[in-house]
Amino acid sequence: MILRFEQHPISKTLGTVAILGLSLFAIVFLQKSTLKPEEETLTKEEYQQQEQLEKLQLDVFKGIPTLGFDNLLADWLYLRFIQYFGDVEARDQTGYSLSPDYFELVVDNDPRFVDAHLRLSASTSIFAGEPTKTVSLLEKSLENLPPKVVAPVYPPYYLWTYKGVDQLLFLGDAQGAKQSYRMAADWAELYPDEASQRLAARQRKTIEFLEKNPRSKIPQIGAWTMVLSSAADKKTQERAIAEIKALGGQIEISPNGQLRVSVPEGVE
Repeated sequence: MILRFEQHPISKTLGTVAILGLSLFAIVFLQKSTLKPEEETLTKEEYQQQEQLEKLQLDVFKGIPTLGFDNLLADWLYLRFIQYFGDVEARDQTGYSLSPDYFELVVDNDPRFVDAHLRLSASTSIFAGEPTKTVSLLEKSLENLPPKVVAPVYPPYYLWTYKGVDQLLFLGDAQGAKQSYRMAADWAELYPDEASQRLAARQRKTIEFLEKNPRSKIPQIGAWTMVLSSAADKKTQERAIAEIKALGGQIEISPNGQLRVSVPEGVE
């Protein structure tokens, strides 16, 4: 991560520091007001109050100047999202409605943060129930990304793949999904490694299958299998497994604990 610094006259620097200080004071004040001792059991109303205060805090972030620390802010917001998503007791009471807010802020401050965007997209679509918002934010990220980037753990072509999954599974947009898969294949082919080449080939086959069988359940099973294989939390895994079974797919567990998805004969 590269932090961008700009040189300012002393007077302007002091003014900037003052603005940043006031902004951070407001953020810290809001954050402290949501904290409770870990051993204390909260009521549903208290969890809802925390959610409202968190929403207010995120709205503050949308309005304050970043002063060139965009990437740093995106990193910090992503860490907050992980804490938010992982608070199972709170999410059982309030749901995941703030996922789109975190996603929007991270994209706005670091549109090239591929790894974060992948996790935020799944939370926004599957748990917050806003796949249209996910597709819009993925498009915004992709507009600012070159096809080949060295730094991310996940290459940017995965964003096209996730966009296609959302379009196919949640929005019923087979045409849009085909275009996203096509872009994913084009970008993946720029990477010489075997995994990228395999993904490109799979995307091409998916496009061909969708063109011949636009109403088939098999591409949907494949899309949910992709969600299952990349899921980092139990809730996403359980949702993907349930959807695969509902579409007629079968889940097998190997002796070493790995999941294998198959499509029995008769499923179209």
